[in-house]
Amino acid sequence: MTRTRKTPEAEAEADAIVVGGGPAGLLAALLLAQGGVATVLVAPPAPEDHRTTGLLAGSVAILERAGIWPALLPAASPMRAIRLIDDGGRRISGPEVVFRAAEIGRKAFGHNIANRELVAALAEAAVETPNLRRVSDTAAEIRIGIGGVTVRTGAGETLRGRLVVGADGRGSAVRAAAGIGVRRWGYDQAALVTTLRHARGHDDISTEIHTAAGPFTLVPLGDRRSSLVWVTRPAEAAALAALDDAALARAIGRRAEPILGAVTLDGPRQVFPLSGLAARRLAVPRAALVGEAAHALPPIGAQGLNLGFRDAAAIAEVAGEARRTGADPGAAAVTARYEARRRGDVASRTTGVDLLNRSLLTDAAPALALRALALQAVKRVAPLRRLLMREGIAPGGV
Repeated sequence: MTRTRKTPEAEAEADAIVVGGGPAGLLAALLLAQGGVATVLVAPPAPEDHRTTGLLAGSVAILERAGIWPALLPAASPMRAIRLIDDGGRRISGPEVVFRAAEIGRKAFGHNIANRELVAALAEAAVETPNLRRVSDTAAEIRIGIGGVTVRTGAGETLRGRLVVGADGRGSAVRAAAGIGVRRWGYDQAALVTTLRHARGHDDISTEIHTAAGPFTLVPLGDRRSSLVWVTRPAEAAALAALDDAALARAIGRRAEPILGAVTLDGPRQVFPLSGLAARRLAVPRAALVGEAAHALPPIGAQGLNLGFRDAAAIAEVAGEARRTGADPGAAAVTARYEARRRGDVASRTTGVDLLNRSLLTDAAPALALRALALQAVKRVAPLRRLLMREGIAPGGV
């Protein structure tokens, strides 16, 4: 709960200070507090976000353990199957492949939910969680020392802790204060995001149509509603966003109608340029990075926020273990354990999504043929298909 401080120079002590109030930051703060780590969350209210997130089974399990999932379930739509379709206009196209959750003994791969619903539920849980205080302000200054960290808010309040968790996005101030470098790269792509109503049911199937400009993805979002992420060239995304609702619905319908029937818009549209980011380190003594402060991926395969949720769970686990044994949660040995736990997952997902996206953009015959052969193998070889499904939703059995 936000508390107003009477004096701007007042100081507060905490085991952990989380900077950033998006889904990954809110979840990290909640899990830390639930694990016995006295936590302060420093973040102004989140801006309005009309996007949705496909929460895969691993993320749902984390939210279940935290006791938050029951509040989210009524607003979430199951994804019981994932269909991949190669655009027929390519020189070499792979076969249509359908992954079904039932094949690996699950009811669903995960659930799609509006980001505003997700953030609202996490924020409400934060208010009710003991051991967690929220300061609805910016982190104006962050200092990381040998013995602890200091965060000064925009209003002048000074917060002191033993660990700072950066969940403050691509331009992370925590990452900069920790002296952690970053690798960035761009794509000649942008994503148009909106919500649709459609004449036919989606049957809880998420569909990705792979085109030479990027994936056109339809994800279930309630009865005869779907969220759309249309990745294309920036100029086309801008032109689409400039259309009126009827014209944009017709443009979307040219790709979506064979699957969903006639479509109409059911929400505002947003356009986001695509780029990637990978921090050189995930942690140093006294500081750890989660979510987009550590890594940012194109919106392919629902990997980005799910990766951030696994970050949040891991930092809470290692800091909670330290607190229970009387150790310092920001000590070098603790942050090194976090780095070790997360490095492989982050590196493999970052590389995998980048390669998949770039494979869609090439028109070279050898690359197209190799991709078509890979899809054919996935379609025909059941053990390979099941392995990909299990690792895709819950890597390493998370």
